[in-house]
Amino acid sequence: MQNHASVSYPILSPYLSKYPRVAGAIFQTYNDLLLAQQWTDLDVVDLPSCSRCGFRGRRPQTEATLSVVPCSLAESISISWLTSALKSFHDTEHIYLAITAEDSSIVYYKISPGIVKPPI
Repeated sequence: MQNHASVSYPILSPYLSKYPRVAGAIFQTYNDLLLAQQWTDLDVVDLPSCSRCGFRGRRPQTEATLSVVPCSLAESISISWLTSALKSFHDTEHIYLAITAEDSSIVYYKISPGIVKPPI
C-alpha cells in the first residue's frame, strides 16, 4: 500500500513511512478530502504528538480553513490525545476527526475543546 500511495501522492510518502501504523487512515482520508469532497488548498501537517499527520484545507466555495486528523476505527483514543490534536493546530477552534474503517467508509466528527452547545 505504501508503494502505491507514494507513487500516487508523493506528498504523503514521508508521512506514510514515518507513521506506518496509521498509513491506511492517512491515505484514505487524503483521498476522500481531495477526490470525493474536492477540497482546495489541501496541505499535510505533521502531528508528531499524535503519531500521524493531519490535513488543512477548504471545502469547495468556502473561505474557512478546516483541520482534519485521521484515525482508524480500530484505534483507541483518549481525551489527552484529542487535546494534543487540538493544540497541534494552533489557530483553530475545532478539528474534524476522520474515522476510517476497513470497508473504506469514513465518518467525520467535529471535536471542540470543552463543553459546546450543539447548534439548534
